[in-house]
Amino acid sequence: MAVADTGVTPGLCRDCGERAGSGPICASCGSRRVVRHNQIFKLHIAHIDCDAFFASCEKRGRPELAARPVVVGGGTRGVVAAACYVARMYGIRSAMPMFKAQAACPDLVVIKPDFPKYVAASRQIRRMMEDLTPLVQPLSIDEAVLDLRGTEDLHGAPPAVMLARFAMRVEREVGVTISIGLAHNRLMAKIAAGRDKPRGFCVIGDEAAEILAPESVRRLPGIGPAQEKKLASLGLTRLGQLQGLSEGEARRMLGPDGWGLCERARGIDRRIVDPRRETKSISAETTFESDLADQPALERKLWFLCEKLGRRLREAGFAAGGVTLKLKTAQFASRTRAQRLPSPTQLPDRLFACARGLLAREVDGTRFRLIGIGASTLMPGESADQPDLADPDSQRQVAAQKAIDALRAKFGAGSVMKGRSL
Repeated sequence: MAVADTGVTPGLCRDCGERAGSGPICASCGSRRVVRHNQIFKLHIAHIDCDAFFASCEKRGRPELAARPVVVGGGTRGVVAAACYVARMYGIRSAMPMFKAQAACPDLVVIKPDFPKYVAASRQIRRMMEDLTPLVQPLSIDEAVLDLRGTEDLHGAPPAVMLARFAMRVEREVGVTISIGLAHNRLMAKIAAGRDKPRGFCVIGDEAAEILAPESVRRLPGIGPAQEKKLASLGLTRLGQLQGLSEGEARRMLGPDGWGLCERARGIDRRIVDPRRETKSISAETTFESDLADQPALERKLWFLCEKLGRRLREAGFAAGGVTLKLKTAQFASRTRAQRLPSPTQLPDRLFACARGLLAREVDGTRFRLIGIGASTLMPGESADQPDLADPDSQRQVAAQKAIDALRAKFGAGSVMKGRSL
């Protein structure tokens, strides 16, 4: 859609989705939430990030929680899975131990996670995204990237307008808020989405390199503490310093991937939005109310996680080609052990048999506070638990699991339990 050159930076009202005039207030609805950028109606890559998603799902429909500090997470020995923005004012963040969060805010409202609720909301938002474009790449339960190139004729409005209307629709129909980053590519769209939360709409265009130059190297997604330390040892602490390296200097100082890092420091990202992107991992974990060292007690916890992991694999249409066991000691030291499976599976019994062997090698009197299990080497669900002449019992196990799933779907998760669960 052509925009007349009036000398006024193009603007968009985030509260009604209409183009903004020259003033600071939207002429259509009177809102002051107007975003302006010279390229706002020309960019088409959008990063969508739900604001404090789990906590927002719990707050919706509960006005008594609107102004309260709310976190979603486990008991006093668990960690914060999500913190609302009121709670964040107290310094509370995701992954913070729950006892530290409660010490920081004695009035904290702690809500046990309700993952089916969050999955349902995520799927509802995903369907709305697909109304905008078929090029939707989910990144997590509350995050996705969209390519809206070529959708203007379909919707009769540029991507920015449709995204503003999408944000309003999510608030109205799902009851949570989202933040939007709009840019030339995925990297800058993600960075934009994090600059104006919550209920944000940030646009970054050709000025990407200029914006990034003064930022710490940690600002780039994917650069962790170890790589930051390595870069600092070379005198590289700001992205502008990476921008100044030639290709030869980058490869000599940083190795074969050095030039790619320098390109990202300039805001260059050649990745496409790929709706076929596969989920990288599926896992389940739990933090104990008190530390455990006894193998039978640890195995009971592990069995429940294997049942949960098997269910998540079946729901997502994947099979596990291997198993990863995660343990955290009472001193917060992590242990991770992995093993491939003889063949892909979705069955809890087979996941447990593999993980149990890994666990047995770690039980040495150490007291553990957390145990988790993950499916490594995800494979298509169709490859799971195929008939095997060497294992004539396999299809009976598959049939039994299907029957259990059907009964639980009809009568509840606790309606059928195996002896190991008791």
